[in-house]
Amino acid sequence: MMLKIHIFMSVPLSTISVLFGLSLKSSYTDYDLTGQLVWPGCVLLNNYLSQNTDVLQGCSVIELGSGVGVTGILCSRFCREVLLTDHNDEVIKASSKKINLAKQMGMSINLSSRFGVLFVGLAAEKLEWGNADHMSQILQRYSGGFDLILGADIYILTISFTYMTSLEQLLQLRGGNNCKFILAYVSRAKTMDGMVIKEAIQHGMQVNEVIGTRSVVGNLEGVIFEITLK
Repeated sequence: MMLKIHIFMSVPLSTISVLFGLSLKSSYTDYDLTGQLVWPGCVLLNNYLSQNTDVLQGCSVIELGSGVGVTGILCSRFCREVLLTDHNDEVIKASSKKINLAKQMGMSINLSSRFGVLFVGLAAEKLEWGNADHMSQILQRYSGGFDLILGADIYILTISFTYMTSLEQLLQLRGGNNCKFILAYVSRAKTMDGMVIKEAIQHGMQVNEVIGTRSVVGNLEGVIFEITLK
């Protein structure tokens, strides 16, 4: 495996997507590419967070379907704790190695003096949505719950709605509005648009569109939703 991280010191946070370049050898790209690509929803989420860093300050964050981990790793600039999760073993291995390398690079070039504390409290765990054992391990290790749950492009297949069960459990750790899910949604089919909101409501959640976040990513329309328990 070959793993590369490039940190461009002069690039602002608004260009999160290019701060980390990840290259994997073919053994990591032979199957299931979903967790190894930067999807449009990731770009949308990164743009939103870069313009609203106040929502991240001092927070504990879990990212669902984190893939290459760009969003979560850069969130660590502001958060006290960030947990990256994905269902793919190879992606988790790559994320863990990238986290370790990022921490080493951060210490060696004293990133903390220029950007604030980076890469502290970062971890990666396997989470296959609907898997009781995976969720149980996370709930035990993070019994205090999370302030924020992040997700981008995690609903492309209908089966992806299994994440709603895991999401509900995570939201219930804090209860009420003490934890919220920030979802970067990119529309690919009108039928799917309705299903996302319908599934959330059926799981006892409230969905609010964040005003001013509708935008075009590539040739697709995207929007940011905030989802909480009712």
